[in-house]
Amino acid sequence: MPTSLDDQTRLELEAAAFRTLVDHMRERTDVQNIDLMNLAGFCRNCLSKWYTAAAKEKGLDLGYEDAREIVYGMPYPEWKAKHQTEATAEQKAAFEKSHG
Repeated sequence: MPTSLDDQTRLELEAAAFRTLVDHMRERTDVQNIDLMNLAGFCRNCLSKWYTAAAKEKGLDLGYEDAREIVYGMPYPEWKAKHQTEATAEQKAAFEKSHG
């Protein structure tokens, strides 16, 4: 890591990168979670779980569904109804191969 970055600047840059990632994932509703899992090994739900874990480390009571709403930009059931499609046999097979 560059030594010229102080802790506060690093924190701010990481937070900005996180917000950009979340915004990008909200915009790319065509990319399904299973696609993300198959290609990158994480998805929006993983990000929500990490967000919840980070909150707990800070002593905050932030539930998983609340974190999902932050990541998805809306309640998960609403996002699912609007954007989630049924996984194809190929997607399921790729998931089983990489995570099974």
